[in-house]
Amino acid sequence: MVSFAERTEGFETVAARLDGHVAVITLNRPHRRNALNFQAYDELESALRAAADPDVRCVVVTGADPAFCSGDDVGEIMAGPKAVSAAPAPREPQPTPAAMAALECAKPLVAAVNGAAVGWGMELALFADIRLASEKARFGELFVKRGLVCDVGGFYRLPAVVGPAKAAELLFTGEIIDAAEALRIGLVSEVIPHEALMARALDLAGRIAANPPLAVQALKAGLARSAYGDPREIGTWAISEIRRLMRTADHREGVASFLEKREPVFRGN
Repeated sequence: MVSFAERTEGFETVAARLDGHVAVITLNRPHRRNALNFQAYDELESALRAAADPDVRCVVVTGADPAFCSGDDVGEIMAGPKAVSAAPAPREPQPTPAAMAALECAKPLVAAVNGAAVGWGMELALFADIRLASEKARFGELFVKRGLVCDVGGFYRLPAVVGPAKAAELLFTGEIIDAAEALRIGLVSEVIPHEALMARALDLAGRIAANPPLAVQALKAGLARSAYGDPREIGTWAISEIRRLMRTADHREGVASFLEKREPVFRGN
């Protein structure tokens, strides 16, 4: 099997390293607050798949300061000639590959949320088994503000983590909450001083990695079996809805208002 280091060598938007038996995956576009462009999505997926290396027993995902992940790079993903909406719709939609790489990762996944985790950044945090937050962390399912629905994390994980009513509130309003509120509603396990976040995440991941790896992986598989629904089916439906909504005037207004830094006016078409 190709090693974790070999499979992640040469990445430009994601930094990956092995700390003992802990794989540390860092979104590394700080100039864009770690917003994901097409390359970043591909490299994140590849890094998560590379965690299949037997030397990896736990994974920590974080972002290069000042953010965890500010979601999609709107100028590339939602606007311009390479925008998703400009491409022909696939005959058979598939779930987001990076999302499935995170959800299908057999190793425990810890999110060290060091700043804004909004849009797909909050989705990435939700894919983790355990979320630790810096006091600077912020969370928001912003998709409704762009005239879209969330990805699989908001549908598959968020209701189980915070309850259906709170999940509905976060999804319907698109409001951003701080670390203290995230702790109160159970979205994160712990809020930690910013400077101590990675040390805490690595300590936790190290203690997990010190346990028998096959038993830990079986525990993770058992927890997945207790979840409701099939993430691939949910993810495929979400992508189908996202592509449908990308053809609406409200989506175009959501993108334009964001790029023009003004309040949007949605008309329901």
